[in-house]
Amino acid sequence: MKGALRFGSAVLSAIVSVGVVLLGWVLFLKLFHVQHFIGKGPNDVWKWLFDNDNAALNRATVRHESWVTLRDAFLGLFFGTVAAVVCAIAFNLSRAVQRTLMPIAMVLRSVPLVAMTPLIVLIFGRGLTAVTVIAGIVTFFPTLVNVTLALRATPRESIDLLRAYGASPLKTLLKVQIPSSMPALFASLRIAAPLALVGALLAEWLATGKGLGYSILQASALSDYSGLWARVVLVTMYSVLLYKIIGGVEVLVLRRFSPARGL
Repeated sequence: MKGALRFGSAVLSAIVSVGVVLLGWVLFLKLFHVQHFIGKGPNDVWKWLFDNDNAALNRATVRHESWVTLRDAFLGLFFGTVAAVVCAIAFNLSRAVQRTLMPIAMVLRSVPLVAMTPLIVLIFGRGLTAVTVIAGIVTFFPTLVNVTLALRATPRESIDLLRAYGASPLKTLLKVQIPSSMPALFASLRIAAPLALVGALLAEWLATGKGLGYSILQASALSDYSGLWARVVLVTMYSVLLYKIIGGVEVLVLRRFSPARGL
């Protein structure tokens, strides 16, 4: 019964959210008097995707572009998160490593990604590796900071108990600190997933010439504003979907490692 209520609540929440977004979209175009040639509404996007002579071709095109962009974003999110977690663990095990590397990481974070992209392209080329690096950079720093702080915030009593039984720092990390940092990790992932998508779009725009990032730029240059708005809508939907998927995985994982928080 509770499961059905939760599912119904989630569906209702999704419907309300979609309705609010569509209403805000229409009101934005009306209030700012955006010319219809440029500002396309939900009905225009629907027609572009489903109700004109080229609708089938349009859907096939954005489907392929979406696959490329989602692949790029997922790879960046995965490798950026793995690198961040490894660095956070290293920082936790050795304060000397943290004092040495954390300032370097913060300096790199302060450099705008747009400025770094040409250098990354020169080093890694214009292929998948460069896209993964660019998307991974934007996911790396929030995850690194949040997980590092979460590992430090583990209750001291739990750490002292394991050490009293002779547990090594590594075993303490695996048994107590990592499970207790899971909420912070998933919070970071929810923040980082849309950022990875933005990083992938930026890389496609400036480096690869593929995916939704490049097609948005191309649609703007060709005055294909219906196609432009359709792709922007898809990117927004993918961001929300990634956020929701990570939230669902979080509930399952926290039920295993932290039942009170997974309810």
